[in-house]
Formats: sequence, structure tokens, C-alpha cells
Amino acid sequence: MSKGLEPGATIPDFELPDENGDKHRLSELQQDNVMVLHLSRGEHCPRERMHHRELLRFHEWCDVGFGALVSILPNSLHDVYKLKISTGAHWAFLADEELEVQKHFDINEYTDSHHANAGVPHTLILSAGLKVEKVYVGYWFWGRPSPEQLWLDLQELHKRIKDDFDPTVPEVRAKWEQAQKQASVA
Repeated sequence: MSKGLEPGATIPDFELPDENGDKHRLSELQQDNVMVLHLSRGEHCPRERMHHRELLRFHEWCDVGFGALVSILPNSLHDVYKLKISTGAHWAFLADEELEVQKHFDINEYTDSHHANAGVPHTLILSAGLKVEKVYVGYWFWGRPSPEQLWLDLQELHKRIKDDFDPTVPEVRAKWEQAQKQASVA
């Protein structure tokens, strides 16, 4: 069983290089947004390529829906780049060549005798501060979330964390009007 990948946990703010070698902290990539973090099996896997192609449409939704999408692979920079370009992805792909993330969460795919660094794929829904809200385990391809499932997850999360998710609620409108009055006085 993985360690630290339960709803309510906060994951470490890992700093890893992208395919160009530029280092990024997860918090930097998340900013104030929700994040979908995919902990990949590795570049060698045809299921990873298929899953990442499915995430292309989802990534477009993230750009307009205040969300971030990040993939972490247990591979070298070169292999991370190969998966990114082979799928046409445009979001952040990070290389965990030293297996820091995989070791921290204890998600080495011990059943794979052909690829020493393969990871058990996980997809995490993270709220602000890298807090785990939901976890998908994609050891079997069907365990990975579809773009539509991710949409529903982020919809439910935003309903909980955004006070103004429904701006037609009288309390929400009153709060906005009060803020406008205070801003005009200042």
C-alpha cells in the first residue's frame, strides 16, 4: 500500500526538473489553483501514452477552469521529453530520475520484472497547499480517471472551496456588494 496518499494528507513540495532540466516546485506549478497530479508508470508504457493523450482535452479545460495538470515520471529527462512529445502534451512533465517521489510514497511497481523503475500510477486531486482530496490508482488501465471523471471531481471540489461557486445565492451577492462598497471608500 502506498504511503501518504490518502485524502486529507498533504504531499511534500517536491522540486523536480522538467524535460529541459529546469527545476520546478509543485507549489509553484499549482499556485492558488486545484491540481491534478499524475504519478506515472513510466515512458515505456503504452497505457501511459494512451492516458496522456486522453488528458490533452482535460488540460484545455484546466486552462479556463483554474486548474493545473502535472505529470511526474520515474524517468530521465530524455524519456520524459519522449513521452511529452509523443502524446502532444503541453502541461508540465517532471522527471523523477532519482525516484524521490516513488520512494517517498512507496509506489514502485514490484510486479514489473522488465522495467526496474516502473511506478504504480496514481492520479491525485489536490486542493490548495498540495492537500490530497482524491486518489485514483491506475495499476489497471481502467483504474485511471477519464477526463469526465476529473471534471466531476473538480466540480465537486470547487463547490466546497469557492464561496462564490453559485453567485446567485443572496449571501454571496451581499458579500460581493459589501466588498464593492469598501473598495469605493478606500
